[in-house]
Amino acid sequence: MLSPLDPQARKVLDLGREAHEPPFETGTPEQARRAYNNGFRGLQGEREPVASVREQTIAGPGGPLNLRVYRGQGAAAADAPSLLYLHGGGWVIGNLDSHDEICRWYANLAPCVVVSPDYRLAPEHKFPAAVEDCRAVLAFMQDMPGGLGIDASRIAVAGDSAGGNLAAVLALLARDDKCPLTAQLLFYPNTDADQTADSYRRFGEGFGLTAATMAWFRDHYIRSAADINDWRVSPLKADSLAGAAPAFVAIAGHDILADEGDAYARRLEMDGVPIVAKRWPGQIHGFVSMGRHGPASRQAVEAAVAAWREFDPAFDRV
Repeated sequence: MLSPLDPQARKVLDLGREAHEPPFETGTPEQARRAYNNGFRGLQGEREPVASVREQTIAGPGGPLNLRVYRGQGAAAADAPSLLYLHGGGWVIGNLDSHDEICRWYANLAPCVVVSPDYRLAPEHKFPAAVEDCRAVLAFMQDMPGGLGIDASRIAVAGDSAGGNLAAVLALLARDDKCPLTAQLLFYPNTDADQTADSYRRFGEGFGLTAATMAWFRDHYIRSAADINDWRVSPLKADSLAGAAPAFVAIAGHDILADEGDAYARRLEMDGVPIVAKRWPGQIHGFVSMGRHGPASRQAVEAAVAAWREFDPAFDRV
């Protein structure tokens, strides 16, 4: 039986209807970015103070790559655990500001150093540009830990929606590169670009992210339909998930991505990956970025950090 909508989710949906904004898929990517940038600040809560925030630029595979580095209150000055956070936005929208709130929560709750990259967006930069950028940032964190004050052996990766997709892919790439991560922390991740799961039917309209919008995002990201079967687009299609980093998967009950999130969590468990899966039955897609309207947003980050601490015993020795 479907749970009722959480008051936080209902409020956000009501605000969306009252705004009368056209769906992203009726305009251009640039129009979608402007609309998103004008709207996300009204959903997020206050910016939580951290010990420090700084901007940094590194050489990326497609040119200079901008990073934002957060050091949480109480994080060690050297050899701190770290988190590579990859923002959501359907690979088309989103930026360093749109997920600033979540990065600050992670930095203080762990406490740790959070690195958030402004990876290249589609359709100007189609797959695999975003994957290559995120992989380059992870390599920078592993190769130059001293400059960030982090322990190269204690890096985790996290992301939401399309960022959750990129984080899941990065966890598999790190496994293959023999550079294991301590955790992958995934909020309502995209895991199957086929977009045929039943939750696309159940929640395809009226719950925020629609099936039409999700198809628009995907079609801007991929180069051709053949990319749908590439596991770096659809990690659920990987031959094996065995050996990937321990995983936390958060699933929103009223979300078109709910079924593929469930399916990915089951695959991880079947392939022997330590997994903590947690469901927010009354929530909608993107709820972790809606902290102004209810406590579930921060509670989800708290749950992810709790799982990360379980996966990494070194937290208990700090």
